[in-house]
This record gives sequence, structure tokens and C-alpha cells, in this order.
Amino acid sequence: APSLHLAMKHAIKPRRDIGLRTIFNLLGPLTNPAGASRQVLGVYAPELTELIARVLLNLGSENAFVVYGMEGIDEISICGETRITHLEARRIRTYYLKPEDLGLKRAGKKEIQGGDAARNVEISLSVLRGEKGPCRDVVLLNTAAALVAGGKVEDLQEGVFQAQESIDKGYALDKLESLREFSRRPLCS
Repeated sequence: APSLHLAMKHAIKPRRDIGLRTIFNLLGPLTNPAGASRQVLGVYAPELTELIARVLLNLGSENAFVVYGMEGIDEISICGETRITHLEARRIRTYYLKPEDLGLKRAGKKEIQGGDAARNVEISLSVLRGEKGPCRDVVLLNTAAALVAGGKVEDLQEGVFQAQESIDKGYALDKLESLREFSRRPLCS
């Protein structure tokens, strides 16, 4: 957020000094400079899902998932239940989702834990290359929500299927490679 919202740079030190999550943890996604009307947004406390969904509604969002993994994860969790507040067609609905609801197995937090940048790249590439396991499953769950929010699929089950297909057929890895190539091009030629 500080690189995109210059005023946010003044909040960095006080936020670190406080040592707790504050409203500043939410301001970045809520003040998205891209003006995204469709998104998946993770929050740091379960009671925030409905509040943030109402804020997104007031900001003009069309379709959004506000999620909290009940183990303290700010995304849809493979470790247990996730509280999901879904904003769609100006209606807000809250429910709980378990990985088993979509045919996926639960995993422990340690099984999906990242590391430094190099380790996270390694994990991401293994998922995109089709390696099965908990890291892939958490990607499937969150991608499914993004596909629903983006209007590409009707429901989370179809989203999981589409995400699996994209990975298994190599489309997701191909997209990453094309983005890498694009990012290496000069802006003006």
C-alpha cells in the first residue's frame, strides 16, 4: 500500500510501533487504486467479514468475498472452517466453508506455511507445475473464490474444477511465463 498510496507511508512506523493489527491493515485493500469492483479480501478477525463487505458494497463493489480462516488465516483455509461473507447483486450473505465441502482434505498450518521469497517462489512453481498437496489445495480454494467474484464461474465447486484444469493443463504456468516475459520488455521501444 505505501508504494501506491503515498499517505500510507506515514502510517508504517506507528503501525509497527503499536504491534497490533489496526484499521491500516484494511485501508490498503479498501482503497485499491485499480478500482476493483470484484475481489477476494482476507481480514484478520472473523467479526470484520460482514463489516468490510458492507464497506465494499458502499464503495460500489459488485461481487466480493471477505474471508477469515478460523485458525487466524486471512484467506480461505485448508486447515479448517473459513468464515465467508459474500457480496453479490447488492446482497450480503455469511456462511462457513470447510475444505471437505469442496472435496479437498484438511491440512495443518505447517503444511502450507511459506518461507522467504526464494522458498515461496519454489512453492508457487511446484503448485503451478501440478504438484498435488495442501499448498495446491489452498490455491484451488482461493482461486475458486476469485473466479466466482470475477464472474467466470457460477459457484465455488465449479471454480475449484476450473482452477484444477488450469493447473493440470499447464495454462496457469503458461500465464505466469507470459507475465514474466511481458515484465522484462522495455516500456518504450
